[in-house]
Amino acid sequence: MRKRVSAKTKVLGENDRVAAELRSRFAKRKTLVLNLISAPGAGKTSLLEESLERFPSELRTAVLTGDIETDNDAARIARSGTPVKQITTRGSCHLNAQMVGRGLEKLGARDIDILFIENVGNLVCPASFDLGETSKIVVLSVTEGDDKPLKYPATFVKSRLVVINKIDLLPYVEFDLARAHENAKRVHPDIDILETSCKTGDGIETWIRWVVERLKAVRS
Repeated sequence: MRKRVSAKTKVLGENDRVAAELRSRFAKRKTLVLNLISAPGAGKTSLLEESLERFPSELRTAVLTGDIETDNDAARIARSGTPVKQITTRGSCHLNAQMVGRGLEKLGARDIDILFIENVGNLVCPASFDLGETSKIVVLSVTEGDDKPLKYPATFVKSRLVVINKIDLLPYVEFDLARAHENAKRVHPDIDILETSCKTGDGIETWIRWVVERLKAVRS
């Protein structure tokens, strides 16, 4: 009797193989790779816009940004002067390792200290696909529910950090900040939590310090 192998198993197996190759390449070059995941509109692009120009000038950053259609996010990020390439998935709800590999080729041969991968806006599918990253980061906007960690636990369990974004809107929305912290820790007790506002700049320097500390760990 032939053993049946599901299409999903084959897809994830090939993805994991490519991801392992990418991770090995990043490790040799001591590149920090951060995979940003969120629901649509949580503010991943804004977070990058507000922080890229504030990193120490000696650090070389680059961005791969994924979207189902358009290159709007890449155009926004390019204004910072950071090398960026758009990955248009044409309907796919997530990036995969093969897409990242091709995106790196389009970035060209360059030394990168910190590579940000801005995933497609989705809190479900991206959690299943390893991109060879150092860490996954989930961005949660206060315009969403504070119960998102409980509704999408896989994403939060696999993430090293949750960025609670748009905190300037807290007076106007029904979002319990303490409960959001509690729920994130409930599904992942060791997860780091930061609070940011791209509108006021609150927490952006803390976010940058967190990233730089992760880079030091990669280089050690």
